[in-house]
Amino acid sequence: FLTEIVEFQKIVGSLIELVDQLAKAAESEKMKAIGARNLLKSMAKQREAQEQQLQALIAEKKMQLERYRVEYETLCKVEADQNEFIDQFIFQK
Repeated sequence: FLTEIVEFQKIVGSLIELVDQLAKAAESEKMKAIGARNLLKSMAKQREAQEQQLQALIAEKKMQLERYRVEYETLCKVEADQNEFIDQFIFQK
């Protein structure tokens, strides 16, 4: 009977060691999964911030384009006025 109890204790000890190893492995995988999830969240936030920066840059470039268009139209009008003045001046002579 005593040998059977000693044998049982050895088996239980082996089982406990195996369960401890599995628990450590599961904890390690859990930490890896948490790290991967945090990395994904971080990357998503970075992409969102980058998208907002690009949207702001697009809006800025559109405003700059509009300013250039208005300036171009104004310069075309000035050129036309100057050409008209030159033509009138030439015809008066």
